[in-house]
Amino acid sequence: MSIDINLLKQLRETTFAPLKDCKDALIEANGDLQQAQEILKEK
Repeated sequence: MSIDINLLKQLRETTFAPLKDCKDALIEANGDLQQAQEILKEK
């Protein structure tokens, strides 16, 4: 699955999480930004 680079940047800017974690969260969330943020909060 390819990740939208703009979503990746936005997630990184809002969570300050490492790039790899942001990418993994977006993949797990199927590109859903809000769900990816929740995944990162749980970690």
